Amino acid sequence: MSEIQPCPNCGSEYAYPSGLLMICPECNHEWNPAEEPKIEETGLIVKDANGNRLQDGDSVVVIKNLPVKGAPQPVKAGTKVKNIRLTEGDHNIDCKIDGFGSMALKSEFVKKA
Repeated sequence: MSEIQPCPNCGSEYAYPSGLLMICPECNHEWNPAEEPKIEETGLIVKDANGNRLQDGDSVVVIKNLPVKGAPQPVKAGTKVKNIRLTEGDHNIDCKIDGFGSMALKSEFVKKA
């Protein structure tokens, strides 16, 4: 039996064969191991609290009240944020929130809308 390859999409080691294809249980990616893998862009990968991959321009929902320095109230859980931009660093989402203006968020406190 040949050695099982990790998923080319997310790198999961739990991929399993199904007929001629390999299937990743973590990201549901299917691929044919006999074909040459496509070289994907190895740019910034940001995932939300549920593990969904985020991209520039996505809309997200805040899942936890987030205190803001200098503001009398926190950003409330359930606040929808549109048109995000991904950045490097600890706070990896740049966005504009109505009533607060421009700010940076951590991806672990949002979910994809």
